[in-house]
Amino acid sequence: MNIICMKWGDKFPVDYVNRLYAMVSRNMHAKFRFVCFTENSTGIRPEVEIQALPELELPPGSPERGWRKLTVFKKDFGGLSGPTLFLDLDVVIVGKLNVFFSQAGDFLIAHDKKNTKKREGNSSVFRFEIGQYPQILEHFEKNSEQVKNEVRHEQAYLSREIDKLGKLEFWSDDWVPSFKYKCCPSWFKSWFVAPSVPKGARVILFHGLPNPPEAITGHSGKWYRHIQPSPWIKDYWTE
Repeated sequence: MNIICMKWGDKFPVDYVNRLYAMVSRNMHAKFRFVCFTENSTGIRPEVEIQALPELELPPGSPERGWRKLTVFKKDFGGLSGPTLFLDLDVVIVGKLNVFFSQAGDFLIAHDKKNTKKREGNSSVFRFEIGQYPQILEHFEKNSEQVKNEVRHEQAYLSREIDKLGKLEFWSDDWVPSFKYKCCPSWFKSWFVAPSVPKGARVILFHGLPNPPEAITGHSGKWYRHIQPSPWIKDYWTE
């Protein structure tokens, strides 16, 4: 079983990789291979296997928006094989992970809760078989400008293409709650009630703002959104 992540640029410091590995190791009760694909491995803990960040050519000035994640669909990505769980660096793992490998399905992903009516995934957490869908990357590399005119970001494109194949399936919403939409109380209650871990949660997703450090201190990152501090995050998000 492979668990992989990617780190490029300076959006996330190295401790995000180290914390992610620690959370995985505490919540996997089977042998796994943890690989970080990055262009700078300085400071990453020695238990993490390092591989070079795959190249993906984008036109100058083009918004990145996670397109590099599509390189995981190379035929022989990283010399890996078998079932592979991709995790974003800013997730917080609060429950056991083995079920993400035991659930049947060819491609599973968190359902994006920004628009619940759309069949679109949140690619913070998805599982696939290495080498199974090379056409996803091949089509993008040949038609990147067309694709970016059709969809806003990588997860919309990925969901659309997998759905065309009839393979798009979603994890249980209970397993992969959004911090913003599920952990935080409603706008009125947010002034009096702190965010909490939903029942059944395993991986909490952070998309947009706040990220875990801001959530811990109660800074939403938006002037119009109020949240109470969530010190409980520190119990999970630790090396």
